[in-house]
Amino acid sequence: MNPPVLEREALHTVRLNLNGRERTGQARPRLLLSDFLRHELGATGTHVGCEHGVCGACTVRIDGVAARACLTLAVQVDGRHVDTVENPAGNDAVLDALKAAFKRHHALQCGFCTSGILMSSADWLQRQRASGHQPDEAEVRDMLSGHLCRCTGYTPIVNAVMEVSRA
Repeated sequence: MNPPVLEREALHTVRLNLNGRERTGQARPRLLLSDFLRHELGATGTHVGCEHGVCGACTVRIDGVAARACLTLAVQVDGRHVDTVENPAGNDAVLDALKAAFKRHHALQCGFCTSGILMSSADWLQRQRASGHQPDEAEVRDMLSGHLCRCTGYTPIVNAVMEVSRA
């Protein structure tokens, strides 16, 4: 079956489950998911840094898998589940634990990169737990290498992720 052809300048309805709630918005075919989340749906926790997929600030989870929202088109998430850092407390135990650990370890700093780091870390830790693997600090640092943070030197972030991985 051929995928639908989208009119270049036409608005298309995008229906998705955002952080456990059904949401609907309008998007042109080339609108990035990061812009759709922020400007159409008001989910401003997804930050836009480089717009090239390098800095990681825009990381969200699509159907449970970490993805760069600046490299994903809004129309691609029609009918899918998207989780952002705004996910309500109690909805995601690993994300909740990471948010608390980041606060305890002063890993927030300016906060611009934090939402993407939290989303990538939650995805990564869930996969580690599912496989029964206990990651070490080098593995945490390797996972974080896909994120640019200009404030912290990463040590508090690594400590927070390590705390949650041991829990």
